[in-house]
Amino acid sequence: MKRAVSNPELTHEIESQVETNPNGPHDPNEINPKLASDIHYWSQKFGVTGQLLHEAIRVHGTHVEKVKAALESHSVSLT
Repeated sequence: MKRAVSNPELTHEIESQVETNPNGPHDPNEINPKLASDIHYWSQKFGVTGQLLHEAIRVHGTHVEKVKAALESHSVSLT
């Protein structure tokens, strides 16, 4: 049976980020499409629907700057 390896420094860093910005993104540079909180945060930040954000991520990847550029240039559509 495999055991989980504990990394106290990483755990503390993650807990600190959650405590300092509980409504922010999981990672400020990447959008995790599997996290509803990330989709909610970034769709509000970019002023788009979650569906359009998912499409932008599907086409352009998860890096925030690439998704932002795609949405700003209107190179993402749902059709």
